[in-house]
Amino acid sequence: MPVAGDSVDHNSRGPNRLRWFATVCKGLQKRTNCETNAIETAGTPRWLTAIPNLGWDDRHIPDDPLRTAPLIVYMSTCILAAMKPMVAHLDADCFYVSCERVRDFALRQVPSGVLGNQGACVIAKSYEAKALGVKTGMPIWEAVECCPDGVFLKRDFRWYEVLSRQLLDLLRTVSPAVEYYSIDEMFFDANELPGVFARPLHETAVALQHRVLDEIGIPVSMGISWTKTLAKLVSDTAKPFGCRVLLDELEIQQFLRTHPVEEISGIGERSRIKLEAHGIKTCWEFSQADRHLIRKLLTITGEGKWWELHGTLIQPVLTQRPKHKCIGRGGSLGEATTDMARLSAWVSRNTERLIEELDFHEVLTQRLYFAVEFKGGGGWCGRARFLEPTASYRDISGAARELLTDAHRLQKKINGMHLLAEDLHDRNRGVQLSLFANIEAPGVERAAEIKRSINDRLGRFVVRSGETLPLKEIYADEANDFDICDVRGKICF
Repeated sequence: MPVAGDSVDHNSRGPNRLRWFATVCKGLQKRTNCETNAIETAGTPRWLTAIPNLGWDDRHIPDDPLRTAPLIVYMSTCILAAMKPMVAHLDADCFYVSCERVRDFALRQVPSGVLGNQGACVIAKSYEAKALGVKTGMPIWEAVECCPDGVFLKRDFRWYEVLSRQLLDLLRTVSPAVEYYSIDEMFFDANELPGVFARPLHETAVALQHRVLDEIGIPVSMGISWTKTLAKLVSDTAKPFGCRVLLDELEIQQFLRTHPVEEISGIGERSRIKLEAHGIKTCWEFSQADRHLIRKLLTITGEGKWWELHGTLIQPVLTQRPKHKCIGRGGSLGEATTDMARLSAWVSRNTERLIEELDFHEVLTQRLYFAVEFKGGGGWCGRARFLEPTASYRDISGAARELLTDAHRLQKKINGMHLLAEDLHDRNRGVQLSLFANIEAPGVERAAEIKRSINDRLGRFVVRSGETLPLKEIYADEANDFDICDVRGKICF
């Protein structure tokens, strides 16, 4: 990366190519000599401060490639030895509410919330509503009691996806590697930020925050450190609309001492209880615990977090989502019920949505996991295996209905349902077929193709199973046409 004013030919060959590299090295040296103190205090990548003071200019660059090569090797070694990746975590503040405020300025600084589950509960709230006692998951009638002057809106994940992808595209202009972690969170390589904005690292991060706010209208918080685990911890403490850079080893240690272990991403209540039994209550105690103990308690995933708290990058920034190991659809049913016709309609709806995703990813499933949640707590689950890999509505819905019948025998009100396609097979590769193939399958597949074609042209669910008729109010509400799981490409649900 030559400094301003250095003229280089990136396409040169032979001795000229070597002269170009030496000129780049000289530009780096020039920048280091004049900005050493600022670089170190701002947290600029360490490789910039590793360039030695050679005291040479163009007259000292040998024309002979054999004489220049040792210099290039030496300079490259200095750079690579000191280079260490930095990871940034960007988290949108009150994302769903912020999205609504982008298209309706009147909502700004007004206590607001976004509703899910057929409008029955709050899935997101503004800081103003939070201050009045509104909580995520709170029933709408309780939220109104806490915040009678608040504005509560139905969710619109199509709109939220539009702004989410604008944010993703913006980050790709300032970083070579961006991970679409969730609809409102992204990780990205932060090493090139100071060069993009021509400022020290913290000032660069603040400049990026304001650019996001100016161009998209979404306030974001940001944390920058050596690993994804550290960066997310840091950004969580910077909310709302804050930015923190944590690179110094002593500052990291002090930071870890002041935060409970459950703030580490992926450490839930069960893991917290396991760790507490061994006297591990803070992030610092987690980092100082025996690595083998952490692996025993939390598997290799927990050990990876242990390494990351020590500054070793275990989880790279993923620019593409890995292939699915399973695909699921389902969620809350809104009103709890034991009505078998209505529950069967939910099986049909979730099956059609699941098949839609299997078709998109061009995979088949050979095992179905089915689970229901009961009102008041608890649930039931079961599995069914198919004779051969399938994406047939009849196969999947039939298996799910048999499992639903088993769950229904408990005579408990059901308020949640989930279908999970497991043991996935790529359709473009040969799959082992059953000797007892269904002779009606070609006709069924043709009908499925016609259904897909019509829905692709006229709209989602224009043609759907007649077994979904008991849910006519669900299909009549456009807010139910598109859910968070329909936003594709995210690493996290």
